[in-house]
Amino acid sequence: MPDAALLRLSASLATRDSAAIHAAMEAAAAAEPVAVEEVLLQSHLFVGFPDALSALALWREVSGRLASPSLGEDAREWEARGEAVCATVYGSNYQKLRANVGSLHPDVDGWMATGGYGRVIGRPGLDLVTRELCIAALLAVWNVPRQLHSHLRGSLNAGASVEEVDEAVEAACGYLDDQRAEDVRALWGAIRRPSPPGPLSR
Repeated sequence: MPDAALLRLSASLATRDSAAIHAAMEAAAAAEPVAVEEVLLQSHLFVGFPDALSALALWREVSGRLASPSLGEDAREWEARGEAVCATVYGSNYQKLRANVGSLHPDVDGWMATGGYGRVIGRPGLDLVTRELCIAALLAVWNVPRQLHSHLRGSLNAGASVEEVDEAVEAACGYLDDQRAEDVRALWGAIRRPSPPGPLSR
């Protein structure tokens, strides 16, 4: 079962509320430090570099820890790893996703697979199930239903249980007003029940 503190931390980053992020980060201080850093690092794919940098700076302050060493990975490995991880997350929708994103711009398709999934989401330090659950919690608060739909399904494709996705959804709903929380729970409810594939993220 993924650490609930990591789910709440990831969700809090989408609030852009410094007090909420600080509180979630203090609660996550007891979690595995490398896992916390991976949650913060991957957030730049969704909330952008400025917010991710601010979160990392706050983590240095809250944890008192120096940055972990660079992985020093060979960038040539990212393409193959990214394609494999992206295919796992999207399952039978993988080829449709690549065609859809490629039709928007071929470079974005490459950035998504190699940069997003290979460079970041496929990194060691945090298992794919936890990454996907944390991403889903963040996207629920960020209010992007299409991408949330994809990563809720992606969590299941990566091997998360329904109960684990329930927990991620509820972690996010703790930061939402009643109407937004109802919308998120309804979206997850439609996925939770067997249904035809939904929209692909772009």
